[in-house]
Amino acid sequence: MSGRSEQYLVGLDLAGRRVVVVGGGQVAQRRVARLIAAGAEVEVISPEVTPAVEGMASARELAWTERRYADGDLEGAWYAVACTDDPTVNAAVGAEAERRRVFCVRADDGAAGTAVTPAVGEFDGLTVGVLAQGRHRRSAAVRTGLLEALRAGIVNDAADRADIVPGVALVGGGPGDPELITVRGRRLLSRADVVVADRLGPRDLLDELGPHVEVIDASKIPYGRAMAQQRINELLVEHARAGKFVVRLKGGDPFVYGRGFEEVIACTEAGVAVTVVPGITSAFAAPAAAGVPVSHRGVAHEIVVVSGHVAPGDPRSLVDWEALGRMRGTVVLMMAVERIALFAAALVEHGRPADTPVAVIQDGTTRIQRTLRATLATVAAQVREHEISPPAIIVVGPVAGLRAHPGA
Repeated sequence: MSGRSEQYLVGLDLAGRRVVVVGGGQVAQRRVARLIAAGAEVEVISPEVTPAVEGMASARELAWTERRYADGDLEGAWYAVACTDDPTVNAAVGAEAERRRVFCVRADDGAAGTAVTPAVGEFDGLTVGVLAQGRHRRSAAVRTGLLEALRAGIVNDAADRADIVPGVALVGGGPGDPELITVRGRRLLSRADVVVADRLGPRDLLDELGPHVEVIDASKIPYGRAMAQQRINELLVEHARAGKFVVRLKGGDPFVYGRGFEEVIACTEAGVAVTVVPGITSAFAAPAAAGVPVSHRGVAHEIVVVSGHVAPGDPRSLVDWEALGRMRGTVVLMMAVERIALFAAALVEHGRPADTPVAVIQDGTTRIQRTLRATLATVAAQVREHEISPPAIIVVGPVAGLRAHPGA
């Protein structure tokens, strides 16, 4: 194929069809994943492969023929990829493909093959492919830009809204930074008619919604104003039954102390279609943003995430504080600022050393993030002195004392 030829962009149905990949290095690793996803029967021919490709072979996602390429290996193939580090071998694969009328990609010399691989991405049932006459960085940049525009709703991929089915999506918005919502969560948010939003969700994303979108404030302020959970459930059902697509935008992950499953039950019992989009939980994201790992080799082999909405000894509490006091790993406390003195005392009473490191991260991942370092003996006084307020994540354990560099 001449490098000056116009390229004809086409989608191939490779499901159940034999595809041969000659070479087992990083290029092969990148190519076979999408071929497998397309349902192709992939055979990799190479004396060596990357650990990832070997893992795919072990899982029987593909077949690995552990030897060098030999003429005749493309028999019965519908498509071939030549991606060894030897141009002579790649040329031989291309020549056999030409004889057998099998389209072949030459990873080392695109113009020498009979097919080229576009920069590809997926969005909501769309496959976006870009070719740029062999200028791979340009095609990748344009592909990425198109996908970002689709995900943000800047490019409307639907002629009308007839394809949007009424129902509810419980979307985990992540810990606060608007860039930490999942791709799927952002896509569904861009399609919403109604958004029922928590104050802990990524607030900046609400400004991107169209003027037709109704935003309902369902904030729960600790020890202050709050919308009753029952009313939130009713709103989700009412708007969905009115033919609207409703996004329940929640901070963190819907099922990590977010009462998301209560909302799922309410929708299901009302016959309303509901889907759950997981989010990045602040229990792990906020410490990470502050440079605090919740686990570390040789330091912590266990992580327990605890709700602090009731005190130790409260008859409603389901937490085994004695067990938490005995363990040596990491305890992550959520919703615990108000009662931190009680929690710290309970941990010390049941065996945790008073000098156990503690890290408190307020408004993690946001512009106003603050981090406080203390110990179980000092954390309550430090929280009061520095006027730490919710939302904040409290990490207890040796990991809270780790520093990536002196002075951190």
